[in-house]
Amino acid sequence: MKKRILAISILVLCVLSLCLGLTACASEYALPLSDELQANVIDDNYRTFYEIFVGGFSDSDGDGMGDLQGVIKRLDYLNDGDPNSGKSLGINGIWLMPIMPSFSYHKYDVADYQAIDDDYGTMDDMRQLVREAHARGINVIIDLVLNHTSTAHKWFKAAQKARRDGNTDDPYYDFYSVSTEQKDNWYSFATDPSGTKWYYEGNFSSEMPELNWDNPAVKQAVEEIVDFWLTDVGVDGFRLDAVKYFYYGNTAKNIEVLDWFRKYCQSVLPDVYVVGEDWSSGTAEEYSYFQAVDVFCFNMGSTVIESLQAQDANNYADFVCQYAQNVREARADAIPQPFLSNHDQDRIGGNSYFYTRKDGKTVFNTATAKMAANMYLLSPGSPFIYYGEEIGMKGSRSLTDNSDANRRLAMLWGDGDKVKDPVGTTFDSESQTNGTVKSQLKDKDSLLNHYKLLIAIRNANPEIARGIAEVVYVSDSSTVCAIKFTYDNRTVYVIHNIGNQQVQLNLSQLGVSALRAVAGEGGGALSGATLTLGAKTSAVLR
Repeated sequence: MKKRILAISILVLCVLSLCLGLTACASEYALPLSDELQANVIDDNYRTFYEIFVGGFSDSDGDGMGDLQGVIKRLDYLNDGDPNSGKSLGINGIWLMPIMPSFSYHKYDVADYQAIDDDYGTMDDMRQLVREAHARGINVIIDLVLNHTSTAHKWFKAAQKARRDGNTDDPYYDFYSVSTEQKDNWYSFATDPSGTKWYYEGNFSSEMPELNWDNPAVKQAVEEIVDFWLTDVGVDGFRLDAVKYFYYGNTAKNIEVLDWFRKYCQSVLPDVYVVGEDWSSGTAEEYSYFQAVDVFCFNMGSTVIESLQAQDANNYADFVCQYAQNVREARADAIPQPFLSNHDQDRIGGNSYFYTRKDGKTVFNTATAKMAANMYLLSPGSPFIYYGEEIGMKGSRSLTDNSDANRRLAMLWGDGDKVKDPVGTTFDSESQTNGTVKSQLKDKDSLLNHYKLLIAIRNANPEIARGIAEVVYVSDSSTVCAIKFTYDNRTVYVIHNIGNQQVQLNLSQLGVSALRAVAGEGGGALSGATLTLGAKTSAVLR
């Protein structure tokens, strides 16, 4: 007898309810959750995170600037607190890009580590956000930029004065990385009474001076920052910016700082979540950083696209399983952190591979975008969704400018939200052609509703995030791959068909008995040991 996910019949019930004037599905499309998709809630650091650039997310007061109250008013969109309602996206983690006072739109040059930028609101707003997120089962981590500060920070001003005065007893005299030699990315700092000229290190810009991590006082100051955010405000952890730049060019010293940081955070909050930005993708250096903290998997997006283009599912499966093994070997409790794109990359929704020509027009190939989402959201670890990715938002640097602002555009709500694009944007708003949150919520086949389904699948099958991942072979076709996930004496299989044709697979060697979920536009069914799986579709089996 065939076992199917009963999404179609439940959708029909939703449509009938609308026709009869009932309200259950009237306000928005609610994802129908079968018994197989009821959430298995585990409170740990394996979560589905949602990255938010606050300034471009949602505007609460009509001034065009996204703010913390805007995030609060969108919490029900992200997670309404009922893991089985099917109405919200279902994420259970938020990463806020920098929210501290700064003189740049992106705020990666921090002027005060224990305050909120006026553009975004107040510390009371932040505490409210944390409380309301926690009430919905959402953990909140914040961007913490510790390799450099702003030149407007009081530490920098005090250090500059101490050097100018030649006051070696001043506690800020050695707070920054300085030298008497002017090198690349070093800038004029001060001339002391002896006539010695000092220069400070600024690897990102002259407005972002690097701290001196050899100075114990710097670590003490950071401890106070950690105490404030973890204890007083109640956040659940940190995303660390540019972890290779504490000691630029010295990986061992960077790891030493990161290991100290993680252990100190754990002394304050044992289940703290710390993840770092490291671009040394696919190298031994990348895995070495996992000895200290988790770092993002910058190779996931490119591997997914390359595998789809080459129609080589095994390339993807081999990468995912080997990556997870390497991470685990680096540190037993380390967690992979996959994503398709983030705020420093061109948005995945604008990738040319997601578009096809139809009737003389270039159109978004939703099936391909859904398949890409399947491949990273049904993989081990804690995936990070970049805000707007779930609706296919676009945003990229052009050939004539170098503006990352184009990658951090205003969220497309479609409901009158007045949030505007950030300063420096040159991206043509007419190029946003894939719809809004409002329009996609109404479309049961939209990319947004597909993301809701995928997160529900993750939440119902904790083995996917937490399990040991192994490649198993179920087909000679290059377009089909299968991954076995084993966790807590339970096993599930995720099978991907990335090709353009339906396949039939004999799974007798796997011993599966239940088809728990199907995600994609092709559908799927299990009859005995035979799985029929549609094109660009994935299945989860137990």
